[in-house]
Amino acid sequence: MYSVAIVGRPNVGKSTLFNRLTGRPLALVDNRPGVTRDRREAEAQLFDLGFRVIDTAGLEDAFDHSLEARMRQQTERAVAQADLAVMIVDARAGITPMDEHFARWLRRGKTPIVLVANKCEGRQADVNRLQAYRLGLGDPVPYSAEHGLGASDLYDEISAHYRRWQENNAPPSVVNNPFCDDVEDGGELSLELDEEGAACHPVPATALQLAVMGRPNVGKSTLINRWLGEDRLLTGPEAGITRDAIAVDYNWQGRSLRLVDTAGLRKRARVVETIEKMSVADSLRALRYAQVVVLVLDCDGVLDKQDLTIARTVLNEGRALVIAVNKWESCAQKKQVLQRLSDRLHRSLSQGKGLPVVTISALKGHNLDGLLRAVFDIYDIWDSRIPTAKLNDWLQALVERHPPPAPGGRRIKLRYMTQARTRPPTFALSCSLPDDLPGSYLRFVENSLRERFDLPGVPLRLHLKKTHNPYADGHP
Repeated sequence: MYSVAIVGRPNVGKSTLFNRLTGRPLALVDNRPGVTRDRREAEAQLFDLGFRVIDTAGLEDAFDHSLEARMRQQTERAVAQADLAVMIVDARAGITPMDEHFARWLRRGKTPIVLVANKCEGRQADVNRLQAYRLGLGDPVPYSAEHGLGASDLYDEISAHYRRWQENNAPPSVVNNPFCDDVEDGGELSLELDEEGAACHPVPATALQLAVMGRPNVGKSTLINRWLGEDRLLTGPEAGITRDAIAVDYNWQGRSLRLVDTAGLRKRARVVETIEKMSVADSLRALRYAQVVVLVLDCDGVLDKQDLTIARTVLNEGRALVIAVNKWESCAQKKQVLQRLSDRLHRSLSQGKGLPVVTISALKGHNLDGLLRAVFDIYDIWDSRIPTAKLNDWLQALVERHPPPAPGGRRIKLRYMTQARTRPPTFALSCSLPDDLPGSYLRFVENSLRERFDLPGVPLRLHLKKTHNPYADGHP
């Protein structure tokens, strides 16, 4: 698919344009420069034109081993892989020496360039827009990403480059087919929408949504980079590098995944900055769209209070959970760490009984296939369905061996059970007196259900439904 990379110096409106084109507030936006660090991709729609848009970090003139230099390298990779680069300048501030520096860099490359003068809402901005001609990138397109003004001019520029690209890349059998007159230049573009009807990154319908979560600096981005076999995500020794929830498509042994890297989650009391609050909200949004979550732990501090909070949040959202203990190659007391982890899970996370635990080394690439096997195994359990006949045979035998209590002398009858839905497994239990059934007996039913039908490690939901009495209204 045709790809467009948005580039420019910090705080010129790249992420605002990205959100405008995608139709959703996917990228974090703030008045402070340097909010975006990783490059982010999504499906965009501009009138009838569909393409993939890439949001990049602000270009910095840094060539050392600093975080800014690594951000610049990510932007350079995005421009090299894109079919078109949209360079944005700030029309209010005018052209700066940094704009001229990066314009020279873009001109040396092979990627076609469209120059956009953003924030063109007033007369002074329109005057400053004319200064952009000295960048040597053609006519600057007046635009306002905040208000969507100038969209038609931007469409004309992008569509012209797109049609030239389409002519060079479309199969001859499609371009020269005389029976396809109603389809211009090789066919229509289709746009895949998410549950909210907004543009999203196209993935196969069977792709498993896998979110990688955990505390800061436990190796989440390194893990995904090792799976992909490239430095797709920004990494480093600094804690809290990742801010946006970045989704990347991946194929493992013929099965499709969408890997989502999330920002590190700290204790709520420590989250005070606006940007970190937005990062946490973005991570929680990624959790709600995920099907399986890998909770990455540091072997030096497995399952502390914050890890337990994240795990409970995942299970309360009804998502399948896999625990990955990272940096295993540097762990000196492996047996003690696993025992401590098992004790904490048993004592503090009873609703996650049987959670799969996998020891890995993201840096060395150890046991990463084993982690993905555990992910697909727990997904199959999370997506499993039990026949109603087997459920009721088991329920009848269970009630005969361990009947429910009779508070106040009234016998509670469990009459019928069926699985209402999957993802997570959800069951409806018909009960004569649902308000009187003790929670301890309900937990006993849940644990017996897990054991009988082999449902370890996934959240289960039991809903009590009152049995209708046909004689309650006095009718036979």
